[in-house]
Amino acid sequence: MYQYNCLNNISKIGLQRFNDSYEETPNIEDADAVLVRSAKMHDMELPSKLLAVARAGAGVNNIPLDKCADAGIVVFNTPGANANAVKELVLSSLFLASRDIIGGIDWVKANKNDPDIAKTAEKAKSKFAGTEITGKKLGIIGLGAIGQMVANAAVSLGMDVYGYDPFLSVDAAWNLSRNIRHINDVNDIYRNCDFITVHVPALSSTKGMISREAIDMMKDGVVLLNYARDVLVDETALVEALKAGKVRKYMTDFANPVVVEAPNAIVTPHLGASTEEAEDNCAKMAVKELREFLENGNIINSVNYPNMNNGVCTDASRITICHKNIKDMIRQFARVLSDEGMNIANMANKSRGDYAYTMIDLETPITLQTLTKIRSIDGVLRARIIK
Repeated sequence: MYQYNCLNNISKIGLQRFNDSYEETPNIEDADAVLVRSAKMHDMELPSKLLAVARAGAGVNNIPLDKCADAGIVVFNTPGANANAVKELVLSSLFLASRDIIGGIDWVKANKNDPDIAKTAEKAKSKFAGTEITGKKLGIIGLGAIGQMVANAAVSLGMDVYGYDPFLSVDAAWNLSRNIRHINDVNDIYRNCDFITVHVPALSSTKGMISREAIDMMKDGVVLLNYARDVLVDETALVEALKAGKVRKYMTDFANPVVVEAPNAIVTPHLGASTEEAEDNCAKMAVKELREFLENGNIINSVNYPNMNNGVCTDASRITICHKNIKDMIRQFARVLSDEGMNIANMANKSRGDYAYTMIDLETPITLQTLTKIRSIDGVLRARIIK
């Protein structure tokens, strides 16, 4: 029986994907797996029993990845599960930025007691006139799951779409409309586009990428959309650009004291993935990943260990090993198994940075004595019998 703990409210539709071999526990100390959304885990004590953490969403800023990896705890996320929800919010922001819909709504509310409001509105509406997005240039920085969907939708809306992603995968390229222009220099996006939307993770290489210098390169009256992470933008420089009119609108999902009072900033309270469908999809994917790992040892969508999927074990036994990515590990595993008279039917090993994962299928059942010897090898962080 496996036990799991939910640090946040997780969609019941997702949790229903667990079968009778699983039960929820209120105590993280008893959990083999944890499901989390926004709860901060950096200062938490990680129980020795814990094998995996699944983030029901894409970002993992709230999870101590290296700390988990050092404990042999595999961390998963759910890339793409909430992409459509974010895409729809980005599209709505394109319209809100182009036409002063919010200003018009506020005007109607402020004049609700005017008995001649229909006539007055005809005179007032010119203050809220805007532009259309058809024919405008949209620059998309980052063509992952969300960026792809935004790009294809914008093409359908008649926009001239430019995409920048130096790490564009083959699969992502196949998903993109051929009408999207792939840009090799992000500065071309800054210089030429009427709208710029950012869809990259918060890494050391991307934090502050929308810098003062980048903003200076942009067209006067540009609209900037940020539904990825607030740290991607130098918000001090941005507010100055909003006040000067260099940036016409800033659309973001990240409320903080710097931007909430900025002129022409439209800020939403982190609504990107806040739809019933997105929460269901993230939970279903997270549960699938946990079950695949716990029951078969396979790793799908990990952010701190390499992905590995060898299907269901058809041999006598399977062992999985989380270990440091250092030399001579495979030889030592094989030596222990050989000394125990065990023959390897299949072996796979992959590394990711400082960490590695090895899966070994054996022709005979593995014993606890053998498992103990493998665990005693210097550099092994966790070893587990799957079958």
